[in-house]
Order: sequence, then C-alpha cells, then structure tokens
Amino acid sequence: MSERTLFINARLLDPAAKLDRTGELLVEDGRIAALGPHLARDGLGADIKIVDCTGYCLAPGLVDMRVQLREPGEEYQETLASGSAAAAAGGVTTMAMLPNTTPVIDEQALVEFVARRGREVGLANIRTYAAATKGLKGRELTEMGMLAEAGAVAFTDGTHAIADAVVMRRALSYASTFDLLIVQHPEEPSLAAGGAMTEGEIATRLGLAGITPAAEAIMVERDLRLVEITGGRYHAAHLSTAAAIEVIRRAKVRGLPVSCDTAPHYFALNETAVGEYRTFAKVSPPLRSEEDRKAVVAGLQDGTIDAIASDHAPQDQESKRLPFASAEPGIVGLETLLPLALELHHNRQVPLLDVLRALTQRPAEILRLPGGTLALGAAADFVVFDLDRPWRIETGKFRSKCQNAPYDGRPVQGRAIRTVLGGRGVFAAQA
Repeated sequence: MSERTLFINARLLDPAAKLDRTGELLVEDGRIAALGPHLARDGLGADIKIVDCTGYCLAPGLVDMRVQLREPGEEYQETLASGSAAAAAGGVTTMAMLPNTTPVIDEQALVEFVARRGREVGLANIRTYAAATKGLKGRELTEMGMLAEAGAVAFTDGTHAIADAVVMRRALSYASTFDLLIVQHPEEPSLAAGGAMTEGEIATRLGLAGITPAAEAIMVERDLRLVEITGGRYHAAHLSTAAAIEVIRRAKVRGLPVSCDTAPHYFALNETAVGEYRTFAKVSPPLRSEEDRKAVVAGLQDGTIDAIASDHAPQDQESKRLPFASAEPGIVGLETLLPLALELHHNRQVPLLDVLRALTQRPAEILRLPGGTLALGAAADFVVFDLDRPWRIETGKFRSKCQNAPYDGRPVQGRAIRTVLGGRGVFAAQA
C-alpha cells in the first residue's frame, strides 16, 4: 500500500506557477500527487495521514546554490551530515557545494563520493560543483565533460577567481561545447590582494587595508567580453556592488547568457557591521557601503539578481578569533537563509513570491536541477514555514558545527516549521 500524507489548510506558494492561495497538497510515494483547494472532500480514504498547516505557508524547498560543506578534508568545521541537518532546519532541501575541499573536487570519483555520502545522510539533496581548473590553481582545465557525466552541476574555482583571461576564455569555450555553466568568484585578485574589508572611510579609520569595489565590476566586465566571444553560459556569484549589478543588468538587456546571485549578508548588512574589528562580519567579497547594499536590494527588485544563496562558509573559532586582517572570511548561513530573505518581504521591498523565486525556482533553473516547484509529479521536497513568527537568531543553537555569523541576537520574522524531502519529514520545529 502506498504511503500518503495530506497537508491541509496551508497557504500554498509556488513562484513557478504564480500560485498563492489556501489549499491542500497530497504526497504519495514521495511525490506530489495532487494540489488543490478541497482534496480532503474528494474521497481520499481513511489510510491517509493528515497534517494541519493552518496559519502556515507551504512552498518548494529552498535550493541553495552556494555552500561549503568542508567534506572531504576539513570535517572538524563541517560535514555533509552536519551541513544537511542545518539545511533541513532552514528549509533547504537541495544544496550545491563548492569544490574547494581537501582534496579538491576535480575528479569523477570525488563527484561520485559526494553524491553517495549525500544519499547516505538522507537529509538533503546534495550536489556538487567541480573545479574549473585542476587543483583550483587557475591554469589547466579539468575534464568538464566527464565530470558533468559523473554529476557535477557546474564548474567553478570556488572562492578563487579564474584570474587568467586566457584560461577563462578556454573554460567558457570548452563548457559551451557541452552546454555547461561556469561560475565565477568575481573579484580581480590583484586589486583585492592584501585587503581585509571594503575600501572607504571605515577601513581607513580602523587602519585596515581596503578592497576597492571596482575589483568586482572589473572582473565581471572582462568575463562578459569573453562570454560574447565564446557564447558560454556564465554565472557571477555573490554580487555585492552597484557597479557589478549594473554590468549584469546591461548584459541581460543585450541577451547574453548570464545570471547572478547574491547572499543575505549583502542586503541585510553593510560595512558598519565590522564595528570594532568583528571578524564574524568578515566575508569575501567584503561587506559594502550602504549605497551598495541598497543596489543589491534594487537588483532583487527588478530581477537583475536571479537568486539568493546562503554562501554558507563555516569557520572554526581558531580561524575567526584572530586579528581582523588574519581571520578567515565567511559566514554560516543555511539556518538563516529563509528568515533573512523574508526581511525583503516584511520590509515591503520585494514581493513574497519573488523572494521565494530567488530561493527556489531560479537557482534550480540556473543549475538545471529538479525541484524548486510544487508541480504535480515532482519530488515532494518542500518547506512549511510561519511567515510572521518573530524570534531572535541564536547562533549557539545552530546545527552547523560552526557558529561564525554576525547575526546573534538579531530579531527576525519567519521560520521553518517542517521540512519534507521526498515525502519524508527531515525536520520539525519544537513547539
């Protein structure tokens, strides 16, 4: 007998279908079997489990297209298991992890290892990028065709820019042969070298070396010239500056095959979060000016920025409790992705369906992954969340192995109540 669960009285939200209405969703054998306003009246039988979602929203599970999970090699900071538990608690059902592990994910066996371990853990769909260049050294291209066959979703050098223009041209050209995606960390490295935070008055006052915001736009401008030459698909990760967002905006008008994402810290924080050398607010690219933060919001408003990714980067205490210039960059973000993104809705900056589109539909489309929708027959991967519940972030309660986030004590609104993966409950909030 098939397993069936009916979720009733939910506010159903599906950006892909422009759906926003109260209704019910039937899960059967791990897939969405029916969706509608009155399923409970349609003679479904007595062998069905009922979950009452009164007062809650039900949306596709979040698709987080940029996470670092540290396995293999640095399991003391994060593992696929701990990262998956954090994802489930945050309503994330699909993750794409960066290849900057130890060893680097630049061989088929490592792509297959991640897929196998992810299935064993069973709390999230875990996919991986493969390195664009061998060892992330920026010189010799990897075997992209074979890595894609093994399951790599796209190609990137992770937290390093592909700095050499000839190498990037070859990567885009090679990837275009197989219709694959190149993802860039958009920062001109010679302009960023030695910098600790964004260039400006605060960096000067703190005596910290600055990184010019132009480093981001210069790299994106260069790459788009190469996209014009090669026709390759290109994605700029975690955009943080008004200038780079405008470059992407113009490229889209010209019809180039480009997309981009940002992370919550680039619209929820600005450079003042560094305060008195707060290393938990050190990220790469760095937090920017208030004008840049507003430009990120504007990019989300008009759709220039396609997706919101957590940019989850766990760092242990020893890596963060150092002088600011020496501390490692990164913020953990899987468990705060949803509430921080919902601030855009609560602040009346971006409509709710558009916020969810950037968290679900668009990242799934960019990476050509299943998910991000409540379509009939799709895997039953979704999140039930309380849109209006107020609470305070407590980093000490994170399921991630690390707590490196500048949000401790921040009041937010909206929280995952239940996460379902393939019809199975993988997270339920405590009452």
